[in-house]
Amino acid sequence: MKKLILFVVLCFVVPALASLGVRAAGSQPGSWRSADWSSAGLFPDADIDKPAALYVMAARTGGLKGALAVHSWIVTKAENERYTRYDKVGWGSPIRTNAYPADGRWYSNVPEILIELHGEDATRLIPKIEAAVKAYPFAERGDYTIWPGPNSNSFVSHVLRNVPELGITLPPEAVGRDFRPFGDFVTLSPDWHNLELSLGGYAGLAVGTLYGVELRLGGLVFGFDIAKPGIKLPGFGRIGV
Repeated sequence: MKKLILFVVLCFVVPALASLGVRAAGSQPGSWRSADWSSAGLFPDADIDKPAALYVMAARTGGLKGALAVHSWIVTKAENERYTRYDKVGWGSPIRTNAYPADGRWYSNVPEILIELHGEDATRLIPKIEAAVKAYPFAERGDYTIWPGPNSNSFVSHVLRNVPELGITLPPEAVGRDFRPFGDFVTLSPDWHNLELSLGGYAGLAVGTLYGVELRLGGLVFGFDIAKPGIKLPGFGRIGV
C-alpha cells in the first residue's frame, strides 16, 4: 500500500502541483469578461480558401484550471462554405454551433490544431463528423458536468471514437475525454488496436496504438508512448518526439 501511495504521489500529485505552480506564476485574465476570445488567425479566410476543411482544436482553459486541462472543439467547412464550429459548454445550449470564432482563443489562450484535413479527405469525413455530433447522447440542457464528465472533451472524444478514420485521440490533458457512464466499462476500437477501461471517468486504463499506455486517475493521466517515444504527465501533457 505504501508503494502504491508513493507511486500516486510521484506520478500524479507532484506533476499536477508543479503545473499549478507554473500556471499561478503566469499572467491570466481576471475573468471571462476580460479574456480574449478573438480569432487567433490560424485558419485561411473561408471566402478565399474554397476547398473543404476539417479541424480538431484544443486550448488551455481559464484560471488555475488551465494548469491541468484543455478545452477542445471541432471545426468543419464544406467546399465553398464557411466554417462551422461545434463546442460543448457548461452554459446555455450544451452543444453550441458557431458561438465563437472557428479558430478563436479560449480564455486568451491560443489554440492548437490537433489535426487538419483538406479537400477530398475532409469532404469524405464531414458527414460522419456531423452524424456523430447529432448522435451525442449528452446533448440536452443539464447534460454537462465539469468533472469527470460529460464535458467539452467528452463530446469531442465521442466524435473521434465514432470517426476512427481521423486516427487521433485528444491530448492527455483533455480532462473528461475518458468519461463513460457507469456500466460502460470497456471500450474496444473497431480495429482492435486500442482498449480503454473506465470507471465513470474517475479512474481507468488505456493501451493501444493511439494511447500507448495510460493510467488515469481523477481525470489526470500518467503514461508512456512507445511508437513515438514520450511520457505523459498530469498538467504538462505529452513530452517527447
